Amino acid sequence: MRYVLLDKASNEVILLARLLLMVLFVLFGWDKLTDFSGTVGYMAGAGLPVPTLAAAVVVLMEFFVGLAIALGFCTRPLALLLALYTLGTALIGHHYWTMAGADRMANMVNFYKNIAIIGGLLLLCVTGPGRYSIDRR
Repeated sequence: MRYVLLDKASNEVILLARLLLMVLFVLFGWDKLTDFSGTVGYMAGAGLPVPTLAAAVVVLMEFFVGLAIALGFCTRPLALLLALYTLGTALIGHHYWTMAGADRMANMVNFYKNIAIIGGLLLLCVTGPGRYSIDRR
């Protein structure tokens, strides 16, 4: 009874949650896509073995998968895939346990933000995209 308003607006809340979760991925994925050579350079600087391939995977996951989830296309499997990708980026890109000082704190914050995003993606994987999605059409 207490949650009647939320129950009535659950599809709208799921849409808002889906869009808010994907804002980060789509915006940063777009930046990486439009400056692909810079993205490759960053991957090389991070020590990844095949930086061009790594950059392509990052753009695919962040921009294209993020956009697909925002639109509600193949939401459940892509949310799970993006959760795994986000775990990988947390472990590879924010390994705070190997750092000290300000770098340690900044990377710890980003690591746990990734963990929180994974939680949202897993919840989206379980709940599905809601009514306002390509999946529901």
